[in-house]
Amino acid sequence: MTLLVTDSWARAKASVGALWRHARPEAADVVETELVETRDELLAAQAAGDDATEKALVGDWQRKLRRLLAADPNLASELRRLLDEELTPALEATNQTWSGSVTMSSNVSDNGRNYQVGQGTLNITES
Repeated sequence: MTLLVTDSWARAKASVGALWRHARPEAADVVETELVETRDELLAAQAAGDDATEKALVGDWQRKLRRLLAADPNLASELRRLLDEELTPALEATNQTWSGSVTMSSNVSDNGRNYQVGQGTLNITES
């Protein structure tokens, strides 16, 4: 969402549109139109200092992406590539940072082990 209110917003729109064109081509034009509308709403919310609207818009897009991934879990690698190779570099070029949350969960039974890391390196030494 941060990219939508920067000079790199056209790149973000094209990248997200390409993801939808790959996954659901019939919805891609609508998604790109919604991105333009979201950008307009974000700009207005920022100008008004309306954090609640900004958070609601972010939530809307998180739900859209969750539904897209739920319909086709194989898109996770494409979404990760999009974030790593296109959107994050564009965000860094604007001297902006991304903040958000990631929820990870796991169920382990019978002395099983589970290791999760969101970013960085995980070193495990067991004896």
